[in-house]
Amino acid sequence: MSNQHYEWLHAEGSTTPIKGWVHGVPLEDQARQQLRNIATLPFVGPWVAVMPDVHLGKGATVGSVVPTQGAIIPAAVGVDIGCGMAAVRTTLSAKDLPDNLAQLRSSIERGVPVGNGRGGDHHRLPDSIHTRLVESGLAARLEMVKAKHRKIRTDKVDRQLGTLGGGNHFIEVCLDESDAVWVMLHSGSRGTGNLIGSYFIEQARQELGKRVLGYHVPDKDLAFFMEGEPLFDDYVEAVSWAQDYARANREAMMARVLAEMRHRLPKFQLAAMAVNCHHNYVQKETHGGQELLVTRKGAVSAREGELGIIPGSMGTRSYIVRGKGNPDSFHSCSHGAGRVMSRTAARQQITLAQHREATAHVECRKDAAVIDESPAAYKSIDAVMAAQTDLVEVVHTLRQVLCVKG
Repeated sequence: MSNQHYEWLHAEGSTTPIKGWVHGVPLEDQARQQLRNIATLPFVGPWVAVMPDVHLGKGATVGSVVPTQGAIIPAAVGVDIGCGMAAVRTTLSAKDLPDNLAQLRSSIERGVPVGNGRGGDHHRLPDSIHTRLVESGLAARLEMVKAKHRKIRTDKVDRQLGTLGGGNHFIEVCLDESDAVWVMLHSGSRGTGNLIGSYFIEQARQELGKRVLGYHVPDKDLAFFMEGEPLFDDYVEAVSWAQDYARANREAMMARVLAEMRHRLPKFQLAAMAVNCHHNYVQKETHGGQELLVTRKGAVSAREGELGIIPGSMGTRSYIVRGKGNPDSFHSCSHGAGRVMSRTAARQQITLAQHREATAHVECRKDAAVIDESPAAYKSIDAVMAAQTDLVEVVHTLRQVLCVKG
């Protein structure tokens, strides 16, 4: 009997296999075709790995691991470069939390700018942000990128470090199976990373128009840079900066959230367990003796023993996991539950009453503006976890009691 946990998703006759951990979870026909499109490119492989939270994306599906040799696809990395998760366990327990968490949520929302637009930026720049930018080298590295690509706007880089953004980004206070209090958050490289991603995606499209290829590129969003080209090196430099900025952003936010909690809650310390991981990024890795550029678009590195975070939705469980180092998935796992509805469909199909019922146990926004993030818009996190038992083991199960959305 085979111990294979994945399913074959490629078209008959395809030269590049697609391995999908999708047993028991929905897979849209459009997402399946998108996976097959990217697998036709001759520099993609030796195979594509598909996580159980897979759904339609731009150019490449969210929830996929795309290895390439000698080329890189900016749209596969996406525009939320370096987006990921951070979590820390505290010495607080459930009994240390007030019965009503509304004031704590308000404090966090005041301490960390949330949402998109001007409201999501720092109005008065904290001294710590400027120090973090300079001492980390991020400011100087961005100037080097900007010197070669003047059209990339960098005017928000300081005002958005330590801010949440909008969409599916969040800050949560959670309890684990022993009622220990955790802080968990989800964000990325904010507006500057978005501008970098959008700029290089357009540059790749322009380059595609100039190329003479012996094969068909089925989607202009699969435009690429080839190793050895100046734009390849420039993109790697810029995307590396955005990934480091995203990590620093999560660190700065976590510091602000913990500061607000110290004002409102009994004294506490941080426990040894802390995680800070990307799930939208690209990096060089060696698999099966081959050096590959591995793009994880909505996927988390899950090397053997490596800790990661798989969040559910606003009203469901989340998981701290330990990787099993499965070579079939390029040592990867899912980055969350994955959408089962588009944002538009969610707004049309989920009622405010349904959203309030699904989040009744959580101190969070319960207005119409967050319906597209309601639990019903996402796949079952239980089904997603069941589909990847050979990729990760659960270390802690978290249930949120407070959720801040942009």
